Amino acid sequence: MTATLLTVSGAAVLIAAALLVWARPRRMVTTPAERAVHTALHTASLAARPLRRGLTRESAQEAAPHLRALVGAEGFGVSDPDGELLAWDGVHEPLAAEFTGTARRAVTAQRPVLAHLPDTDHPGRTLVTQPLLSDNGTVVGALGMVTGNRPGPGALGALAEVARYACGQLELAELDASRARLDRAEVRALRAQISPHFIYNALNTIASFVRTDPGRARELILDFADFTRYSFRDAGEYTVLADELSNIERYLELERARFGPALQVRLRIAPEVLGVTLPFLALQPLVENAVRHGLAATPGGGTVTIEALDAGTDCVLSVEDDGAGMDPDLLRSGSLDTAAEGAHIGLANVDDRLRAAFGNDYGLVVDTAPGAGTRVSMRVPKFRPGIRP
Repeated sequence: MTATLLTVSGAAVLIAAALLVWARPRRMVTTPAERAVHTALHTASLAARPLRRGLTRESAQEAAPHLRALVGAEGFGVSDPDGELLAWDGVHEPLAAEFTGTARRAVTAQRPVLAHLPDTDHPGRTLVTQPLLSDNGTVVGALGMVTGNRPGPGALGALAEVARYACGQLELAELDASRARLDRAEVRALRAQISPHFIYNALNTIASFVRTDPGRARELILDFADFTRYSFRDAGEYTVLADELSNIERYLELERARFGPALQVRLRIAPEVLGVTLPFLALQPLVENAVRHGLAATPGGGTVTIEALDAGTDCVLSVEDDGAGMDPDLLRSGSLDTAAEGAHIGLANVDDRLRAAFGNDYGLVVDTAPGAGTRVSMRVPKFRPGIRP
């Protein structure tokens, strides 16, 4: 009986041990080649992060250790397009000056430069410098590595591939910067496009109250000052919905003073979406178009309805008027901004910026028909990494 119990117990131990081996995470039993690939990819991602900010002294110093690890060099240098040293990582710090000379030669010749270094202990020690060449042939900098022996084709090829990878990250950084500049230019263009029409009418409205109702004129001047301060602020390309709605309220206050009871406004705002981030001046043009083109030319005026609703992971924003409307075929066949002889100014700008920020699933949707008013709506994600006011 005792022997039977021992046999059963031993089998249980073996089964438990087998289960433990089977339950180990896969990363514990990967091959050396798989681990090497994982390490290389992880190191490359660490180098990419600073390079995506562009080639500066700070980003070069942050990326250099990871780039050196990718090629397995004893020392590693990064220079700017003029061959000036931005960062040096590893041993042989005095070779940084030597690297500056080879970097200038590599940049000028647009080809790798090898320099054999005098070292009695390591007669094969070599400094290899590779220019960073973009796809359009522009040199954006140089990389250099120190090897203990004369480098073979494998080492030279590794440095060339790392240089190509780094150059790709720098080109992506330039694309990001170009996109940011384009966004800023579009916002400036939108400000210039909206403000002349509104400013002219607002000042005329305020002037009409100066003698008849000075108190009302003072209130409108304050609204006008706050509106323009927000519209011409220099604080980034994004804002929160609460701030956008506050500015729209100032705009509508000035327009109500102009149109009187002919302009009615309805608001339906879910409090939980007030903190949602959206492109700066994304909602304002929709409201201005509803007043300017939907109601101003309509006898008897009309109503503008503004909604901001919770839709799970998104916020749904819409502006609707019961004014003149327009032919939807114009929207299908051409630009938002050319429809109806200039009606709906700024909508294409908003549509482009929404898609650039959140993707093509987040453009404007326009529902309209002649005599049936217009409804313009958009979806904005409640959270998107990298998007903040």
